[in-house]
Amino acid sequence: MSAALRICLIASSRFPIREPFAGGLEALTFHLARRLVARGHDVSIFAAPGSEPGLPVTDLPLQPFVASEAARSDVGATPEQWLAEHHAYLSLMLDLLAQGRERFDVVHNNSLHHLPIAMAWSLPVPTVTTLHTPPVPWLESAVKLDAGRGAFTAVSAFTSRSWAHATPSTPIHNGVDTDQWSPGPGGGAAIWSGRLVAEKAPHLAIDAARVAGVPLVLAGAAHDPAYFETEIRPRLGRDVEYAGHLTQHELVDLLGAAAVAVVTPAWDEPYGLVAAEAMSCGTPVAAFERGALPEIVGASAGRLARPGDVGDLGRAIAEAVALDRAAVREAALSEFTLDRMVDDYERVYAGLVTGDLAA
Repeated sequence: MSAALRICLIASSRFPIREPFAGGLEALTFHLARRLVARGHDVSIFAAPGSEPGLPVTDLPLQPFVASEAARSDVGATPEQWLAEHHAYLSLMLDLLAQGRERFDVVHNNSLHHLPIAMAWSLPVPTVTTLHTPPVPWLESAVKLDAGRGAFTAVSAFTSRSWAHATPSTPIHNGVDTDQWSPGPGGGAAIWSGRLVAEKAPHLAIDAARVAGVPLVLAGAAHDPAYFETEIRPRLGRDVEYAGHLTQHELVDLLGAAAVAVVTPAWDEPYGLVAAEAMSCGTPVAAFERGALPEIVGASAGRLARPGDVGDLGRAIAEAVALDRAAVREAALSEFTLDRMVDDYERVYAGLVTGDLAA
């Protein structure tokens, strides 16, 4: 363990840090905070209201902002949600500008907002930002204005390469709780887990499972009702079941009992948390070869298919089912543990504090 540090973690002002997590950003912040505290660090976290009350962290105080009648009457007024997030992050960054040196040794920004990046160079405390997404205009603009003064990590080598035109970054794979995501016996139906939205393309998982002749269970929140009614519900049947939005305990049981996990991104996944979770349960993965998934799903843990090719994914499903579950679990234990992730971030923090890493 490195020397104890005072660490400020910046997360989302929109999604609370609690299970079930809204996404990988929230999961990373939750587990990173808990493990850092367990290692003796003093952690404060900025996150949306409603975050896990058991987190051993302190919410940074923010005052809600209500625009005046005059401001709201402007024909160019921005949406209330955007304005609320802008005010929240602006308040936070100004607070860190005034008091950051007395309160923290390092700031770790996990948000998707531009202000923590754009203002990081002005803070009296070193800051590192983790890149969780491919480049998007508002973040890319802030990164380019940073002009190399900030430190960046990325959740995968793929995401790091995606941002290379704007800034260098150190890839650090997200970790999963390999005790919680425990191995199961397998042998059951295939499983697809995640948000049921078009960019995750669960409808292609259904089609591919039928090509492979394997029953399929879908698990996750139906965030896009129109997509669900158009593409998912008509495909349900005796061989395809929708299990709903499960608790993590229920999902672990389902993953552990599954013969194979199917991952079907219709976009370039920055990481691929569902694949790492399945592997931790000993369940092999059949996935489209997009984004960071080739980094996550090695030959001992799964099979990859041409993006969008349902027939090839059916072939990958049939091959992945035959893989050794102990080898799949071992791949997760060697690459995707929380301890490995926290070790990597501790090295980044130490480098920032000592000046050995650009800040």
